[in-house]
Amino acid sequence: MGLLTTLAGPLADRAANTSTALLVAAAVASSVVLAVVSNALRQLLVRNLNEPPVVFHWVPFIGSTITYGIDPYRFFFACRQKYGDVFTFVLLGKKTTVCLGTKGNDFILNGKLNDFVKFGLTSEALRSYVPLIADEVSDYIKRSPAFKGRKGTVDVPRTMAELTIFTASRSLQGKEVRDKFDSSFADLYHDLDMGFTPINFMLPWAPLPQNRKRDFAQRKMAQTYMDIIKARREAGGKRDSEDMIWNLMSSTYKDGTPIPDKEVAHMMIALLMAGQHSSSSTSSRIILRLATRPDIQEELYREQVDVFGADLPPLTYDQLQRLPLNSQVVKETLRIHAPIHSIMRKVKTPMPVEGTPYTIHTSHVLLAAPGVTSKSPEYFPNPSSWEPHRWDAGANTKGEDEDEEKIDYGYGLVSKGASSPYLPFGAGRHRCIGEQFAYVQLGTILAAMVREFKFPNVGGAEGVVGTDYSSLFSRPLSTLRREHGQRVRDLPGGPASAVFSDTSVNQWLALTPSQVVKDHTGLSDAVIENLPEEKLLIVPRNKDLLTTNFTGEGL
Repeated sequence: MGLLTTLAGPLADRAANTSTALLVAAAVASSVVLAVVSNALRQLLVRNLNEPPVVFHWVPFIGSTITYGIDPYRFFFACRQKYGDVFTFVLLGKKTTVCLGTKGNDFILNGKLNDFVKFGLTSEALRSYVPLIADEVSDYIKRSPAFKGRKGTVDVPRTMAELTIFTASRSLQGKEVRDKFDSSFADLYHDLDMGFTPINFMLPWAPLPQNRKRDFAQRKMAQTYMDIIKARREAGGKRDSEDMIWNLMSSTYKDGTPIPDKEVAHMMIALLMAGQHSSSSTSSRIILRLATRPDIQEELYREQVDVFGADLPPLTYDQLQRLPLNSQVVKETLRIHAPIHSIMRKVKTPMPVEGTPYTIHTSHVLLAAPGVTSKSPEYFPNPSSWEPHRWDAGANTKGEDEDEEKIDYGYGLVSKGASSPYLPFGAGRHRCIGEQFAYVQLGTILAAMVREFKFPNVGGAEGVVGTDYSSLFSRPLSTLRREHGQRVRDLPGGPASAVFSDTSVNQWLALTPSQVVKDHTGLSDAVIENLPEEKLLIVPRNKDLLTTNFTGEGL
């Protein structure tokens, strides 16, 4: 007791003379240090051989959240090299077990695909969507200030976000819904997307700024759909078109209870997000990748000319199936830039991992990352290279097995298994039912854009931008602008002709932002919209030159 008194006395005297705030800070610091040290010792000294290895981390609860959140794929590949295909990391206090490789995909994702509301995703519906989507692209190009004139620059992510939301709403939900949308709704959907962050998977209630924006966007979108449904019911509920809203308005649950209008509105938000957020990211990536490969751009255009002729008739579903390179560009972009990097599943019952001594318990969350196999050299040689021709017939790509069993659930053939190294839309029970729609939407947008423009990098810059992983839906980093130049097509007179432009007052006004013209001239919107942007003259081409376009664009 004497020794304890001798030691404790001075400490008690010092504590008595120290401020309460300092004592509290010291206690907190001591607790943090103790927690970090005990957490590290527990990982080093205690190991359950019947569970997957845990990724070493210093801070409890936080675990590997930051490393994973910055770059999931770098994290996955680093852990795979150290721990193997099956390992566990701590994500905001939750044990998250990752299973990589084709076996991991099959383990987590495999299962019977249940029926779902697939009205509007049938093969017949998809055939009808191609002209609608192509018309939306054409109308958007005509009215968007970004595409005024022969050349210019365009904010790719923002432009494609608007374009995909317009095409998805027009095709999936009808003209009435499409007419309710303007470009501000693309911003609302961006706010909804940003609510899909890893932290919200564990803490959806967190009082964060992006969550407030998410909730506001959800309420505004729901009210828009509620207004449409109310107007339809007040009009007597007589159908004047076929779309998802009409279908759900007359649907009931299994017990015969009609689906409430509010739930219909929420389903419409989910449907539109399914047709927009991933397509927005992928279509942006397509344009950004094409900007680095002018040879592929030209091949895409020549493919259409060779198949359809120089007049390039309006796109149809059948025509789209005759453009193999067009579909390969979409497929290769999805291989490298799959919109969803992590697919999580809650463990309901203990699950043994075949071929290992591990059992995954109900305290864990399972995570599949199909993008890891699609970026692995054992399946795709030189996997970081964007090369659409790797999918050419006879190229021996391992990404798809032609002999693999396929099944049609009412919206086109899809592979039945989950062991493929190429699964951009997931697999099994929760496979994306919009897979075929996504291919149709992306393929149509690509084919329509290639007809109109060339997309070089601004200033001839090389390379591609990195990826923003702050949302569960991956997207290109920051604001990206790319130049565009209108494509000059061979005229009906054949190759011995070219397009020239002279400048008139009308053309000058048409190429000036409409608000500026209105402010300075007082002209009406109708007059401004009808001003001709081009005054075309056909003249003989100089036979000694391959290009005669004064804008500097190649023919």
